[in-house]
This record gives sequence, C-alpha cells and structure tokens, in this order.
Amino acid sequence: MTALDADRPTITQAYLYGFPLVFNLDQVTRYTTTGVGANPAAPFNTFSHARTLAGPEDTFVTINNDTLYSMAQVDLSVGPVVLQVPDTAGRYYVLQFVDAWTNNFAYVGHRATGTGAGRFLLVPPSWSGDTGDASVIRFPTTIASIVGRWAVSGDHELAEVHALQDSTTLTPQDPDAVPVGLAVPDPSVPESAVFLEKLRVWSQQFPPAPRDRPLQDSLASTGIAVEGASPYVSIPLSDAARLVGDMAAAKDALHTVLTHGSSPEVDGWKLTFHAFDYNLDYFEIGALDDERFKMSDPELRIAERAGAALGGLWGNHPYEAAYIMTYVDDHGDQLSGARTYTLRLAPEPPVSAFWSLTMYSVPDFYLVENPIARYSIGDRTPGLVRHEDGALTITISHERPVDPTAAANWLPAPSGEFRPVMRMYEPDPAVLERRYTVPAITRSQE
Repeated sequence: MTALDADRPTITQAYLYGFPLVFNLDQVTRYTTTGVGANPAAPFNTFSHARTLAGPEDTFVTINNDTLYSMAQVDLSVGPVVLQVPDTAGRYYVLQFVDAWTNNFAYVGHRATGTGAGRFLLVPPSWSGDTGDASVIRFPTTIASIVGRWAVSGDHELAEVHALQDSTTLTPQDPDAVPVGLAVPDPSVPESAVFLEKLRVWSQQFPPAPRDRPLQDSLASTGIAVEGASPYVSIPLSDAARLVGDMAAAKDALHTVLTHGSSPEVDGWKLTFHAFDYNLDYFEIGALDDERFKMSDPELRIAERAGAALGGLWGNHPYEAAYIMTYVDDHGDQLSGARTYTLRLAPEPPVSAFWSLTMYSVPDFYLVENPIARYSIGDRTPGLVRHEDGALTITISHERPVDPTAAANWLPAPSGEFRPVMRMYEPDPAVLERRYTVPAITRSQE
C-alpha cells in the first residue's frame, strides 16, 4: 500500500477532519518560536503578554481589537501546572482554554469564576493526585492553549492591565521537568503531503475524543494511521503531483464551508453564535454542558469545526462572546471600499460586558491599516455622536467622511473587499434567542 491509496473525497474528508488540529498547532508553534504581532514568543508553560491592542501587523485570523491578549501554550507532559489569577476589581477578562483539537473546554474570568483572585490546578488527561486548595481543570490533550483577553478602553488603562497580566502566572509543580513539546513532522516529505504528515504525527500524539476515533480510523488509506517513519517520504512523484490537486480541492471545500456554512443569516449577517459548539465531551470550569450549545449533527460538526478554525481560530462559545459577521450589503452585494455604507443601531446590542464592530480584510481576515488607526468601533469608543433618540449610526467607507458626525462615527474600510465582525461580550439572552438583531449594512445613495 502506498500512502495515497485514498481517493479525492477521502482526502477532502481528512482535510476537513484534521484542519483544526493542524492549523491550531501551527499557531501554537508560532507562539512558542516567533510570537505573533504584539505577543512575543514564549516557551511552553509561560505567558506571552501583548502590551498594546492588536493592529494590522498582527497577522492572526480575525484577531480582536478590544482586549489585550495574554497567551500561553501549556504542555502538561511536565505534570500539573498551577495557574494563579489576580483580583481584577470587576474588570472584564477571560482565560479561555482550547485543546489541541480546538475544543473550548474551560473558562476562568468575569463570567465564569468572577473577578476575585484565584488558584487553579491544570492537570493532564489521566492524572490523579492531591489537588490541595486549588480548583482543578483537567485537559483533554496534554498540550492546550490559554487565550487570555483583558478589556481595555484606552491607553490610560494600559498600565493597570499590564500589572494584572504580570500577576497572572503559570508554575509547574515539578520545576525541573522539561516539556516534551510538539512531535516534529518529517521535514523531507513532499510539500503536497505536509498537511497529511502533520495530521499523522499530531493526531497520534493527541488522540481525538472517543466519538471521533471511528472517523479517524476510516481515513487510514490516507496514510495518517502509519506509526513511526513517515510513509510520505518515498511516495512516487506521480502521487505527489496528484496530491497537489487533491489538496486544492480540499481547500476549496473548506472555503465553501466557511462562506456557505449552516449558520442562519439575518439581514446579511451570519449568526455564527454556534460556530464553536462542536465540543461535546469536555466540560471543565466555566464551560457549559448544555444542549443549547452542542452541535447534534455529527457530519455538520466536523465541517463547522474546520470552518470555525479557518474563519476565527480560538473563538469563544456564544455565552462568553457572540459573533456575527457579514460579507454583503442590503442589496446582497459584496462589501467593498469602493462604496460608502451606514449601520444604524437602534438600540445598540444588549450585553453585560461590551460590544464592538471590527473591520477585516478579505480573504485574510486581518485588521486593516487606516489613517486614524481605528480598527474597531463600539460602546467604549470615545467621541461617538448619537442621535437624539439614542441611536448610533456608523459610517463605513475607505475615504474619510466629510460630514463631522459621520467622521466621528467612522469605521475605516480597505479599498477592496472586506468583512466586518460584530462581537457582543456576555450577550443578553435576547441576542442568542434572536429577539435582538443587527440590521443590514446599508449602501449609501450613489
């Protein structure tokens, strides 16, 4: 058997199944080796703190501009690790725990555990022992990410938040233990087989949830079940060349999932409230074991998980932060910097924390460079001008508006196509129950 006995549909299925694992662990590698934008590189079991809000130089998919990030890649091959968090005196923050397969399995912070000081013991999947006075968070995979976000309203709050970041620590119980880290894919495999090699190596290092094991086993014809030496190193050139087309088709399938997924659409907005509800098995502190936040269709779950990774890696469950996004205006046409638009919010989104509308380029979903360095607009943006009835009208355009009110409420857009994302942190039930909806982005008269 060669490594490529699989036909194209099987390759596509393997790609959709394995994309979250591979894409996620590629980002874990970035954070532990080179860093990402404002977040410097940090070794395993150490926090990397961004000291400024994200900007266009932070080339991470759909990164937010609302909070300072504190990132940690945790490797529990060293055994238990103690997490300590400070008292934030009511300030919104969240530490989101994401396993190797991108399952959100725990939350610490404002909604989940309050804003007082806390001590948590992070333990590997099968660990047992004395937990002391700490609350236990059991990891589904030995390596997982802590995605920390600290609300910041402006530069005047940076020093206070920096102090909170510095007081958030990870301490292995065994100070001499050395993290195993990620298994290294064979660097000599053909470029067209690199994805499959990563999936092979990492899916064996981090076994999936038991419910996903039969699916993974059904993909054995792709070579991902082969243990030890890589089966892709010596594949015939004809197979390597065929795989180029197979992988291109798989990527097209994922793009279709992302742009035509199952999320309902209202006034052009994709209500991706449940895009991250694919975790059915692991519920630690702060993660709700609630049927309202679980995908029931097994095939849809795999596809949506892949689309969520590509379109918004490390996104939250909707009870922590609800996301909606749009590509089109009220005419159903792709949003473009060649036109001017408005978005009238009357009322503004009902939330317990805060809301924002952030601009992203297409197809990369990066923040957009602009002359006023405004990458998002929301209820904490200074200088906004509201109507007498309290409504807020946001102007979206590439060129700065001439009208002073429109300029005050301006969200700059790129010259080309774009995709805004609305985030609602700790949304009111009216949002998730769709009793509150955001209207269509309206194209101005030309």
